[in-house]
Amino acid sequence: MTASEDEILVAELGALAVRSGARSGFLTMVVAKRLRTRAHEVGLVVPLAQQAAVARVRRVLRGGRRVPDDEGVTVRTVLGGGYGGLNPVVVTARVTTLEPEVSRIELRAAAKEGLIRQRTAERTATRLAELLA
Repeated sequence: MTASEDEILVAELGALAVRSGARSGFLTMVVAKRLRTRAHEVGLVVPLAQQAAVARVRRVLRGGRRVPDDEGVTVRTVLGGGYGGLNPVVVTARVTTLEPEVSRIELRAAAKEGLIRQRTAERTATRLAELLA
């Protein structure tokens, strides 16, 4: 079973706290569980067969930490977003076939945000969609 976006984001924020010098990321993880997860979805159609589209998605998302997923046509990774790339963003891309040489890529980005909206998920999804198009 794969972890939910919230679970992945909470764990990533806890790990970030430890890398930043905290003894443990426990307190950060407790606070992160209470933060709202904001998501943004973008759909695009590309003139590629399904396997070629999956390969393109993997190339564009190669900079992140891969998250295991059951399906071969779903790519999930954690990228850095926001100011300085310090806010973890879970990006999920699903590729479906529309025609033999035409595929649809459903791109979803999710990030935790506090009281001040930074639109991290929206900006990440938009930037990645431009790279995939």
